[in-house]
Amino acid sequence: MKRIACPERDDWRQTAAGCGFDFCEIDGERYWDERAYYAFTLHEIEVDIEEATAEIEAMCLELVERALSDEEVLARLKIPTAFWPLLTESWQRGDGSLYGRLDLSFSGQGPAKLLEYNADTPTSIFEAAVFQWTWLEQSIERRVLPGGADQYNSIHERLIARWQELGQNGRLHLAGITGDAEDAGTLAYLADTAAQAGLATSIIDIEDIGWREDGGGFVDLDSNDMELVFKLYPWEWMFRDEFGARLAEASTRWIEPPWKAIPSNKGILPLLWQMFEGHPNLLPAFFEDDPRASRLGTSFVRKPLYSREGSNVSLVSDGVAVRAQQGPYGAEGFVRQALAALPDFGGVYPVIGSWLVAGEPCGLSIREDATPITGNSSRFLPHAIL
Repeated sequence: MKRIACPERDDWRQTAAGCGFDFCEIDGERYWDERAYYAFTLHEIEVDIEEATAEIEAMCLELVERALSDEEVLARLKIPTAFWPLLTESWQRGDGSLYGRLDLSFSGQGPAKLLEYNADTPTSIFEAAVFQWTWLEQSIERRVLPGGADQYNSIHERLIARWQELGQNGRLHLAGITGDAEDAGTLAYLADTAAQAGLATSIIDIEDIGWREDGGGFVDLDSNDMELVFKLYPWEWMFRDEFGARLAEASTRWIEPPWKAIPSNKGILPLLWQMFEGHPNLLPAFFEDDPRASRLGTSFVRKPLYSREGSNVSLVSDGVAVRAQQGPYGAEGFVRQALAALPDFGGVYPVIGSWLVAGEPCGLSIREDATPITGNSSRFLPHAIL
């Protein structure tokens, strides 16, 4: 694994605008950054990342099975009791997943380590699936990359194939916070992949979802029944929202399905360690109120059970929080995870995003920052296999 400086395309902003990549810059700062790329060997991709991702996914599914048969585990994850039957029924029905992203610490030296699992509402999918592939093709054409360069990336094709399985040529609503540029772009891209799979699609703001009092069920602004809904909106927020109480009454099929509320919770980190202690792709982790957390000593990463974009995550060194992201999370409790120092490439720290579609590993994205905590403004860099 190497970080290689390279010239950027002089027309990349026009290319981004032409394909609807409206959030390639955030608050005037680069989000997409192609002044460098990360290079991998085929062995690093196929063995160190792809095989590890498949193994971690299998462990997470085993954990979901365990959690749904053990109320103590669900309580530990602070999932409201009222929604336990919703999760259980979703799992027992075999409700299908669309996608997810594992965040890994990997340097090319030693096994990849799981940092967390974005199992419910992962973003950065458009830039991972499409825009970095465009960069690869154009960089080969312009001789920035050698002719034999490749990329670990079948995300786009896998999404279309998965929609064909999930949607069966029906109608799909895609709901989220449409006023947020990144969320809106993600919804638009996923709607496009679903349309290519033969589904009729419409995008709706999460606040515009209504309820049909005569007979029950969620409806859109035109009073159409919402039978299949992709939601770019976390389950823990849905549980708290006013219409959350209606979830069990509705026949709506949700993507991601309710059981995904379990692997998206950072409480899975200590639970995975408890179940598979010593696994090379896991880091020691404990609930903060667990006396065994003292085994980590005075240096660790402190994470809330629920968190987005690195909010309320702290790096603690010798008992002092040396890096911390502010945010609104933490009321449900925290976990402590052993430090896995991100590789330092000249003052920038990359996190590997390993993508799964239908539970199968299929692509890679990289976010880097000048600090070891990846946040909303961390830059996205492309990658290549050399």
